[in-house]
Amino acid sequence: MRIPRLYTPQPLATGQTIELRDAPAHYLSRVLRLSPGRPVIVFNGEGGEFSGSLVSMDKKSVEVQLDEYSSFDRLPELTIELAIGLSRGERWDYVLQKATELGVSRIVPLLTERTEVKLKGERLQKKIDHWQQICISACEQCQRNRLPEITEVTALEAYLPRAVGERKFVLHHRDSQKLAAGSAPASLSLLIGPEGGLSETEIEIARREDFAPLTLGPRVLRTETAPTVALSLVQYLWGDF
Repeated sequence: MRIPRLYTPQPLATGQTIELRDAPAHYLSRVLRLSPGRPVIVFNGEGGEFSGSLVSMDKKSVEVQLDEYSSFDRLPELTIELAIGLSRGERWDYVLQKATELGVSRIVPLLTERTEVKLKGERLQKKIDHWQQICISACEQCQRNRLPEITEVTALEAYLPRAVGERKFVLHHRDSQKLAAGSAPASLSLLIGPEGGLSETEIEIARREDFAPLTLGPRVLRTETAPTVALSLVQYLWGDF
């Protein structure tokens, strides 16, 4: 059986006994039905992970003894920022999950001309908490130990001058420029539109901010498919694939 990996936001140290409550406790005791003595791995998103073992458990909490620390983070050398137009429901959840698995460091949810999702106040905060949990679950599964940063929802015009990548690309299926190998950048920003894509005006504004147009072939990809393909390509060319 694969050793369970669990995220907790609390400080961690070798030799420490920590308590995990609620969802992690339910997962270990009720879903996996583990018993004291079974090995687990715990990380807190600050880098590295701790191997440990279950000490005690009940319906609402479990105690874990932390034993050995490993500094292995499993992040690519290429720092990737994904800025993408918000999409609805499961499509957006899929983007977050796959971006996390593919090593993205920073995710910027964008409001664009064709963004149909409207979030604010308490509803927005609930969504942000949900997005964080998706990324946590993806990190637990793919064995990365640092959570991607999810920024506040940002208007496209506000994001463009603040893009952090050494190289910057905007997906543009009506262009002919394909991704080509070259000297590896240290960081990269990838801009993708929502359902319906970015408008011609938005693409032109992005190009004025040094975003190079990029096409992924003759077929129009869905907003949840495009980032998976693009991220796989840049990881192959300049990352750790």
